[in-house]
Amino acid sequence: MSWASPLAFTLLPIVLLLAGYAYWVSRKRAPSVQYSSVAILKSLGQSGWRVRFLWLPTAVASIGMILLVVALARPQRSDTKVKKSVEGIDIMLVLDVSDSMLIEDMQPNRLEASKEMLKAFVKKRATDRIGLVIFSGESYTRVPLTLDHKILLDSIDAIKISRAIKMGTAIGVALANGTARLKDSTARSRVMVFQTDGENNSGTIDPETALEIAKGYGLRIYTIGAGRDGDAQLPIETQDAFGRKVKRYQPIHSKVNDELLGKMASDTGGKYYRATDNESLQKVFSDIDRLERSKIDVNQYTKYAELYQPYMQWSILLMALGWILQMTVFRRTN
Repeated sequence: MSWASPLAFTLLPIVLLLAGYAYWVSRKRAPSVQYSSVAILKSLGQSGWRVRFLWLPTAVASIGMILLVVALARPQRSDTKVKKSVEGIDIMLVLDVSDSMLIEDMQPNRLEASKEMLKAFVKKRATDRIGLVIFSGESYTRVPLTLDHKILLDSIDAIKISRAIKMGTAIGVALANGTARLKDSTARSRVMVFQTDGENNSGTIDPETALEIAKGYGLRIYTIGAGRDGDAQLPIETQDAFGRKVKRYQPIHSKVNDELLGKMASDTGGKYYRATDNESLQKVFSDIDRLERSKIDVNQYTKYAELYQPYMQWSILLMALGWILQMTVFRRTN
């Protein structure tokens, strides 16, 4: 409940003062009769009920006055409706899952750090359709564009390096696959977030050709080069004679193709980022989230229902009842 005219409550002290004054006057004007002996009064017993309830007309009228003040304050009930019009974005996440993503220059490694950032990014995009493509020497769609983010998050969480798909880094094939998933989208904005830690060394489609296709469909690409360049140690798990897992490290040279990833971003109106640790990777996804915001129009309508009528009715009724009692049952003569 709200009050349209709360200043009316400033009248309450006046009403209370008037009620107190009326009660004081009624007590001061209490009738008296002179008797030669109090014994006569004792024989009459206790005073009648009218005498004991002389205050009642004043109290009833005062309550009526208080209710009148409440009515003047105009109590209201508000019913607010919010209408949201959401124009979402279609986003395709493209993630490199080649062996080099196991390098531990991010914690616990590049792949696991990337998965955590992707999940945090998805959780912020409640109104957008998001899909997932993974690639190494070849590429496949793991989750098509969807609003069912629970399925998408579960799929990201389950990503592992697998020998089931060809090893290598097929950037061109992955770019073409992500484009194919976005080309028929009717969203106002179609975005690809493309993350890799290597150079194109595999696949049947070269990156330049795939980039021309993506540009033709008006896609915007944000590219992320993950990890540090240079010599690194690739962890490899094997089993010893007792079946226990043993981790050993193999020297590897890691190199991100900054020129290619930068061109993929600049030619499509996106942006290229380098992320060499967990903190910088987190900042990358925060920046992309800030740049690509869904359009949300909010219209709010509030309907007010006036509730003063019953207070006004009871006020009139009680003030009239107080006056009637004063003029009839509790009437006094001087």
